[in-house]
Amino acid sequence: MAVVCASIQGVWTRLSGTAENLSASERMGLPGHCRLCRAWGIGAWCAACDARFRSAAHRCVRCALVLPANDPAAPAPRVCGPCLRRPPPWSVAVCAEDYAFPWDRLIADLKFHDQPEVAQPLAERLAQAVRDALETSDAALPELLVPVPLSARRLRERGYNQAWELARRLGAALGIGADAQLLLRPVDTAHQATLPRAERERNLRGAFMVDPARRSAVDGRRIALVDDVMTTGATLREATLELLRAGAAEVQVWAIARTA
Repeated sequence: MAVVCASIQGVWTRLSGTAENLSASERMGLPGHCRLCRAWGIGAWCAACDARFRSAAHRCVRCALVLPANDPAAPAPRVCGPCLRRPPPWSVAVCAEDYAFPWDRLIADLKFHDQPEVAQPLAERLAQAVRDALETSDAALPELLVPVPLSARRLRERGYNQAWELARRLGAALGIGADAQLLLRPVDTAHQATLPRAERERNLRGAFMVDPARRSAVDGRRIALVDDVMTTGATLREATLELLRAGAAEVQVWAIARTA
């Protein structure tokens, strides 16, 4: 009996080790329930849900807001009126989806429900949006991905930074390095979601800092800031300005979803 138990344990250990050593993309290729409709399929969501919920919106290349439909005979505008009047400090904004069902629920799972594995399919979706957006713009892929950092207290509470979970997977998908320690958040600011729009920029002043010992890693480089959701853009604006002050040649901003 002891020999049988030992044999079973040995098989289980080998199987467990194999599962742990599978890459995220390999695990996503195993059969499972669609996260959206619960039907059986391959990957994080089924083909029917992918087709149903995939956004085909035409977005402003500077703020990623959906642009209104125009005359099909006229060339599609690339920049919205507010961005023409007051350009943001970044060069390009890419968002894969609107912040609506089911993407809001998936982001909540990643951010608040201790499900970092959701970052893989979301990062794959954002990687494709980046490829599509840069194909139709004059921008090039950046040289480095930097996640929007959390404060030390917020990081302890959550256990991981959802922006880093996205950034490191995006880097692997696009062949770009990612660095979680370059941009710091020494100030523990109030939650942006709790503040009126007018107070969000004021709340974030001085919230970000490039590591003083590593400013040379920023100087002259093209960088993309990665976050889960782009709302008013106040967080991304302050982080972008800090990277530009440290000498970045260009900053792009990438997020899974954009609020209206």
